[in-house]
Amino acid sequence: MPKNKSLEDILETLNPAQKKAVEYIEGPVLVIAGPGTGKTQILAARIANILEKTDALPENILCLTYTDAGTIAMRKRLFEFIGPDAYRLEIFTFHAFCNMVIQENLDYFGLRGIDAISELEQIQLVHDIIDDFGKEHPLKRYTGDVYYETGKLLNLYQNMKRENWSAGHINKKCDEYIVDIETRDEYIYKKDSKYGKKGEKKPSYYEEVKRMIQLKAASESFNQYQEKLKNSNRYDFADMIIWVIDAFSKMPELLRNYQERYLYLLVDEFQDTSGSQNQLLNDLLDYWDEPNVFAVGDDDQSIYRFQGANVENIQQFEKRYKGIQIISLEENYRSSQHILDAASCLIKQNNSRINPNKQLTAKNETYASLDEKPLLKGYHNSFHEIVGIASEIEALQMSGIKLNEIAVLYRKHAQAELIIKYLQAKSIPVNTKRRVDILQEPLIKK
Repeated sequence: MPKNKSLEDILETLNPAQKKAVEYIEGPVLVIAGPGTGKTQILAARIANILEKTDALPENILCLTYTDAGTIAMRKRLFEFIGPDAYRLEIFTFHAFCNMVIQENLDYFGLRGIDAISELEQIQLVHDIIDDFGKEHPLKRYTGDVYYETGKLLNLYQNMKRENWSAGHINKKCDEYIVDIETRDEYIYKKDSKYGKKGEKKPSYYEEVKRMIQLKAASESFNQYQEKLKNSNRYDFADMIIWVIDAFSKMPELLRNYQERYLYLLVDEFQDTSGSQNQLLNDLLDYWDEPNVFAVGDDDQSIYRFQGANVENIQQFEKRYKGIQIISLEENYRSSQHILDAASCLIKQNNSRINPNKQLTAKNETYASLDEKPLLKGYHNSFHEIVGIASEIEALQMSGIKLNEIAVLYRKHAQAELIIKYLQAKSIPVNTKRRVDILQEPLIKK
């Protein structure tokens, strides 16, 4: 096996927990790995170990990641360890893997002449669906923006695909929710008042019921959306995973082909997998009583929750396999101990942790003992916050710190609009990267 580093050299760079994860190559393994604990390192090292210790070929190993950046980082690290064989190994995002399955079986999928749908085409399809709503449809509007629900419908359709939910499943859950809230204290008057008598339901209850009725009606339009996609020879990326799952269920021999091809499966950022991605993984693993699967994730983070990611997949994975090895990586090489301690105080409020006693320890000598502590500041409102941040930036600039050494982090771009304008008004240059809706640009509007 051509390689740039010997396996012994690789193992020497690992801490005891990392080494255990790398050396345990048979059977199911779940690694709980916090940020900065060397996830890419152990994934690459484990692959090198499999190729060194077993008869498996690079093409018998499948590594699934959540993002394209993850595949690039994995391939780069793997090349350092095993050399050119890194390019024989199959490293994909879930969507790229499904695309490969589709391209290898075009006769079955029949996708010649079909193209990915654009955002504008998606919006037009949803507008057509809204136009088709009957007069009594819960989402039908006759005044204002008649297409007000377009964005919500698109989000619902994508979530249904990511989680592999049917309209029937959503209807059942909505009905269960309506029954559940009937007796909740927050929806019932506890004593007589001018707004209602004791025991009567509050207006908020009827608002929730209305929301559930609208959700049920919206989910029932999902099949119509799928039919319009098909008739227009279009698909979206979420469709690819659903198609492959459906093909695997209807053609066991197709699934068996991929089950037998991959002897070892590795999954990175497992907490960010959606329901449909998790189903795809389970399909590939069901061939084996004790599959050689290595899942790396962090029960404390699920950054793609807005895209359907579900940290519960980690919890289900733990329960799915008997004799599963669970390894927790707690040595951090990215942050100072002050930052790790502050983060720990916050995340301890999370009740769904697999390892509630997990405590990251700073091990990078450059950062571990830094004296700077995180400082929490509260402001009366967002405008006070903007002025406060700008004042601190001005003070740092006056003290001789270069502006390119100052960063402002925010949760979403909408929160940054006002502070960017305020900083620019004070002649403080700003550099930010974000997607722009060209249709909202002043020049385009003109």
